Amino acid sequence: MGNCCSDVAGGRTAIGGTAGGLLNPGNTSNDAVDNFFKSRGYQGLFSQIELSFSASGLRDRDVLSKSDPIMVLYAKGKNGALEELGRTEVVLNSLSPTWITKQTLIYHFEVVQVLVFHVYDVDTQFHNADVKILKLEEQQFLGEATCALSEIITKRDRSLTLDLLRQDSTRSGNSQKCGKLKVYAEECVGSKTTVEMILRCTDLEYRDLFSKSDPFLLVSKVVENGDHIPICKTEAIKNDHNPTWKQVFLNVQQVGSKENPLLIECYNFNSNGKHDLLGKLQTSLVELEKLYSGGQGEHLFLSPAVGHDSQTKVLKSRLFVDKFSESIQYTFLDYLAGGFELNFMVAIDFTASNGNSRLPDSLHYIDPSGRPNSYQRAIIEVGEVLQFYDSDKRFPTWGFGARPIDGPVSHCFNLNGSNTYCEVEGIQGIMMAYTSALLNVSLAGPTLFGPVINNAAIIASQSVANGGRKYFVLLIITDGVVTDLQETKDALVKASDLPLSILIVGVGGADFKEMEILDADKGDRLESSSGRVASRDIVQFVPFRDVQSR
Repeated sequence: MGNCCSDVAGGRTAIGGTAGGLLNPGNTSNDAVDNFFKSRGYQGLFSQIELSFSASGLRDRDVLSKSDPIMVLYAKGKNGALEELGRTEVVLNSLSPTWITKQTLIYHFEVVQVLVFHVYDVDTQFHNADVKILKLEEQQFLGEATCALSEIITKRDRSLTLDLLRQDSTRSGNSQKCGKLKVYAEECVGSKTTVEMILRCTDLEYRDLFSKSDPFLLVSKVVENGDHIPICKTEAIKNDHNPTWKQVFLNVQQVGSKENPLLIECYNFNSNGKHDLLGKLQTSLVELEKLYSGGQGEHLFLSPAVGHDSQTKVLKSRLFVDKFSESIQYTFLDYLAGGFELNFMVAIDFTASNGNSRLPDSLHYIDPSGRPNSYQRAIIEVGEVLQFYDSDKRFPTWGFGARPIDGPVSHCFNLNGSNTYCEVEGIQGIMMAYTSALLNVSLAGPTLFGPVINNAAIIASQSVANGGRKYFVLLIITDGVVTDLQETKDALVKASDLPLSILIVGVGGADFKEMEILDADKGDRLESSSGRVASRDIVQFVPFRDVQSR
């Protein structure tokens, strides 16, 4: 088998196969394991998007024929510079082309992604040339359009029609309309169906001399050439011949289909990496569902050793499926397409770890020159995104970790100073409330996320109880030093069933390791102190320096 897990602790907590060795030899990328993580909902507020393009009413620039248009897609940076993302093919003799070539890009919720579209008429002498090497300055410019990717995504049918504009050389500063460009966005997810299973074995064989076995399961996909691609691995359970493992999650797209063959192997964990095969079973999701429905177990078997003529050995050991459930892993875009109204909430860290707000080195320092501090810049940057989504632009806004005048430390206080309501008007309202709060509170601590998360969860649960079609996003801006890590995990697990996502933006240069723990993109789902596992990952963490650099 090779070195599946390099140490005891790693092997016994190996759900998802995060250890090295067999599933990730030499720390190289393993697509099967990466896809397994993605199938478990660790996608955050971003999705892979495929854009399709068509145009109509283009200007005819050719004398004896119609134009031969090509479309070039750019991303516009914060400094105005254009970065080319891709080109379509050339459509010959058409003023209303529908291009076949698609462009795929990553849609990031937390970033304003400005797209620019240029349409050219390709000269006849270049028709046989590869579009990648075309010199655009040698082609005739037909027009351009621009929009934010979020403007396309937020449309119910995910399509947006834009006017193509071209500078009018006869009228300084004026632009002429020269056709229309239609852009259609589609999420690149083959299947959103995820199967959750709880697997159990009975009567496993003894392999350890002085103790019982330490079994774990390895689930692999069997591909056409007979190779096995590992896609899921349970934890190892110590000294148990009748183990029940924690739930595992398999995405149908990752497996191929419910009928595709799977190989389930049961191993006895050894710290040296030479794990003993206790038995195996070839099955499929369809067959596993039948085992669950019938309450029956399937016998494991062992194949004869290479070079031996003995028959396959059917073992007394059996595999049972104690839970089999299918669910649709809805994404952020599904909520938008389903007509859900988005509502945003903001929480700002006022703890003393940010530094004395009266000193220039503080993250909360208000510069008399008007230069925004780290928190103000984060509010402005993310605010550019919020305005595309929240219809009424009234944001519940809280602070945490500060001591109001003549009061105890509060871990969730209304930023506007009101005792009765927490909403402010627009991004400017957040900025004004933030500045005012700095004058009326003292930075304190400790840094507790739990209270603001619970407050947001109460609002989301009340909306669900009232039959509302609302999806909530809580933005937490923090310097990243968390005190109540387990309490925060408990709050997140409790909130994971609600229409709520949490975007944490880290400011400053603090250690953000604990934020990475809360964002389960690269590991297991969060588990509460009571042992409950989050139904989905609802946290996305991004350092503010990364947002700025995009």
